[in-house]
Amino acid sequence: MNHIERTTDSDKQKLRRQLLTVRGRLPEDVVREAGRALAGRALELPELARAGTVAAYVSVGGEPGTIALLDALCARGVRVLLPALLPDNDLDWGAYTGEGSLTRIRHGGKMTLFEPAGDRLGPDAVTDADVVLLPGLAVDTRGMRLGRGGGSYDRVLARLERAGADPALVVLLYDTEVLERVPAQEHDRAVQAVVTPTGVRRFTGA
Repeated sequence: MNHIERTTDSDKQKLRRQLLTVRGRLPEDVVREAGRALAGRALELPELARAGTVAAYVSVGGEPGTIALLDALCARGVRVLLPALLPDNDLDWGAYTGEGSLTRIRHGGKMTLFEPAGDRLGPDAVTDADVVLLPGLAVDTRGMRLGRGGGSYDRVLARLERAGADPALVVLLYDTEVLERVPAQEHDRAVQAVVTPTGVRRFTGA
């Protein structure tokens, strides 16, 4: 595969630290405004316009905000699924119907997350999604996404592949996080598009 080069986990960790440091310095108003702008751009995607079910996530920390996008999708009548972190770092899923349907969960020494408060639908529920909106720290010109390193979304993408599901894969980032190259390994999968506060970029190799 031509998008795989010799790389190590330490290469990824070094870049993750750099990107997280930059995010950690962002003022709250910048994060909020980025979320509003990103929602507007994402809602223009044809894939989201025709989607019946979208798997998404609630942003945390310095991630571009996603609540505005989630609420807009719900207002369109889209079924929105959100992840719930399992002890082994896999993801279960539940429905989002507004901010009142979220609960704040502290995962031991890991980060605190907002997760769906209702019934759990099982890890395979993501295979029903027409679009999967992915968190990340960066993406490169090939569509290779750099995640946080927990492996949760590697499992999701592997589950989709095993099920023969083929949703559109879209990562949500800041403009400065679209890079020329990120370290990629054999198990990494490309996304079809990235949405940033200023626009959408598609990747033909995904």
